[in-house]
Amino acid sequence: MTKDNYSGKFAAFYKKYKRMPSYAEIMELFGYRSKNAAFKLVNKLVEMGVINKDKQGRLSPASIFGEIKVLGYIEAGFPTLVEEEVLHTRNLDDWLVASRDSTYLLQVRGDSMIEAGIMNGDTVIADRNRPAKNGDIVIAEVDGGWTMKYLKTCLPAGRKPSKVELLPANKNYKPIIPRHDLNIAAVVTSVIRKY
Repeated sequence: MTKDNYSGKFAAFYKKYKRMPSYAEIMELFGYRSKNAAFKLVNKLVEMGVINKDKQGRLSPASIFGEIKVLGYIEAGFPTLVEEEVLHTRNLDDWLVASRDSTYLLQVRGDSMIEAGIMNGDTVIADRNRPAKNGDIVIAEVDGGWTMKYLKTCLPAGRKPSKVELLPANKNYKPIIPRHDLNIAAVVTSVIRKY
């Protein structure tokens, strides 16, 4: 079986169940009779770059999105004639995910960030290791609750921030000023929307 065959079976399972298979399910998926055979296959697939395995033995796909052809350019202004040609392929993981270990996806509920182009039902890509800067869209725990907002800090010259606000991107919402606790968990790096 080729790398693409293995990858295809794992991708189909992941798409259907939204998780990686257990070792028992890997046995069934590939027709093995022992967990030892499934364990050896997993190690081989890790070496091949098809899947990842963390220190606790949990499996994750090596590529969330995979490679997609870039066919060319499209005008967002006046229509022009173009010919379809494959310019190259782009691996969306490499393009959208700077650090696989610190990156995760969150599904958006609510409309407080619509003027930033983030709609209810979208998925955001967030990186927990990226340092948050003034003006970033962040995932924050504030006074015991979680939210996604713009980070605004007031920095007196050479000192720590004197005031921190979490700003919505919707005029129907008010800024959030932490009363007790604020923890910036991650910085939003991309938005994914399916039509």
